[in-house]
Amino acid sequence: MRTTSKIVAVLAAAAIVFAGTGCDKLRARDQLNKGVASFKNLRYEQATEHFKTAVALDPSLINAKLYLAAAYFAQYVPGVDSPDNMHNANLAIEQYNAVLDKQPNNVNSIKGIAILDLQMKKFDEAKRYYRKAVELDPNDPEAYYSVGVIDWTQAFQPRTEARNKLGLRPDEPLKDKKVCAQLREQDGAVIQDGLDNLNKALQLRPDYDDAMAYVNLLYREKADRECDMPEQRVADVKAADEWVDKTLEVKKAKATKQQQTPAGITLDQPKK
Repeated sequence: MRTTSKIVAVLAAAAIVFAGTGCDKLRARDQLNKGVASFKNLRYEQATEHFKTAVALDPSLINAKLYLAAAYFAQYVPGVDSPDNMHNANLAIEQYNAVLDKQPNNVNSIKGIAILDLQMKKFDEAKRYYRKAVELDPNDPEAYYSVGVIDWTQAFQPRTEARNKLGLRPDEPLKDKKVCAQLREQDGAVIQDGLDNLNKALQLRPDYDDAMAYVNLLYREKADRECDMPEQRVADVKAADEWVDKTLEVKKAKATKQQQTPAGITLDQPKK
């Protein structure tokens, strides 16, 4: 009898625990829903508190962690290095990492960290996470584009510093062959990597005008390093100009399309 009583007591205690756990999960989902409503209404601080409560009640609720990361992210202002602002960025990354601990291939978390690292100018880290995103989704043109943008940034900065040291005007090409050779050796692989990634983005999205604009910029980076290679420099400047023309054509086509109704009827234009 005593043994039976003990078993009954244990089962009763277990039932209470499971009931409490079930209640916590329901409360967590309720907090998640309230947080989503606040988030959609741009009340990010209020949303943050709801999501934090949801995570505390049910640590397995991945969507709550993703939304909590997004809420912190929404409160981060790029370019502002104040402690509170950076704290929001780091808290967002912390939540994205918490998701990755459970789901290592969660692309949303990987891209979230990549974007924050890029905005905080942690270029190598941002590129590393964007490459992870590409590995998980090889058909995502935006990830390839982002790598290309980072490559351009990493090539642009040292060339700009070198030009400033030489006292050159913005429209004046590099003429110091030694400097050109040094910059080409230093950044040539980065520039090529940028072109490769942008071309991949354009294969996936042929009308990706932002990617076209950066292809143009990378060809100009390449050309300005070729003062000791005049024929190659002319060819790269020509390629850059061609990409400017392509970019303008695509932008014009998109603008024309936006002026049309869903039925394909062009809206009336104002008379001149």
